[in-house]
Amino acid sequence: MRTLLDTRRYRVKPDQNVDLNTLSTLPTIAHRGKSSLREMLETHVARFAELQEAMYAESRQALLLVFQGMDASGKDSTIKHVTTGVNPQGFRVSNFRQPTYKDMEYSYLHRHWMTLPERGRIGIFNRSHYEEVVTLRVNPDLLAGRKLPPRRIDDGFWEERLRDIVAFERHLGRNGTTIVKFFLNISKKEQRTRLLERLNDPTKHWKFDPADLEARSRWNDYLKAYESAFAVTSTKQAPWYIIPGDNKPAMRVLVAAIIVETLAGMKPRYPEPDAALLRSIKSARKALA
Repeated sequence: MRTLLDTRRYRVKPDQNVDLNTLSTLPTIAHRGKSSLREMLETHVARFAELQEAMYAESRQALLLVFQGMDASGKDSTIKHVTTGVNPQGFRVSNFRQPTYKDMEYSYLHRHWMTLPERGRIGIFNRSHYEEVVTLRVNPDLLAGRKLPPRRIDDGFWEERLRDIVAFERHLGRNGTTIVKFFLNISKKEQRTRLLERLNDPTKHWKFDPADLEARSRWNDYLKAYESAFAVTSTKQAPWYIIPGDNKPAMRVLVAAIIVETLAGMKPRYPEPDAALLRSIKSARKALA
């Protein structure tokens, strides 16, 4: 199924070199009014719910949605808005913050592996295994707590990690899990506005982390790390979509549209009842007549 929106323009092609500084952070549909965008979102979410119900009943495939972005890019609110109205039994949101000491006793993929969606369900990663090739690449001193075998931390180290992620995602795809990855792309100016909102609104103080300002000071380093990840890990089976994020309502519509397109492409089907079940249904109808 293709929506009326051209979402292909936001998809990163395999081996594509991306320059985030040259990409617009304002969605092309941002000119539409709030009412129109709200209606578009509701339409897509309703279709999302229908397809998710069929996939849940079929119980043969799974969908993993990965959300990444700079601080205050809108990951939490986007997940909230695109899943409102979807049966909560059919999906789970996993928020990956800093790993615990227990997490660091295992491979960095371990905690993500443990929260993968079962067949018939949708898993949503709010931040993900990509923090290990972005945040840690910008801040390699954090590797000290990972208890890794001694080795040189150079470009080759990060290339190996990226290839490991590709292999991990390819394995999931071969076993019935479709993966779609979203990078919510906001401008540095918009991030400043949103961070100030957090600082000026007592109900949002809990969202503020002083580390956000440190990350902001290394903005271009983070963009470069993401660009390196996109070039290697955006594959046909597990693509990246770079979504312009300065207008939240428009961004949510685009994300919802891509989810609907992906689910429709998976072609979930309600299971056909076998002969025994049909007989039971017939008997039940008689009993209730």
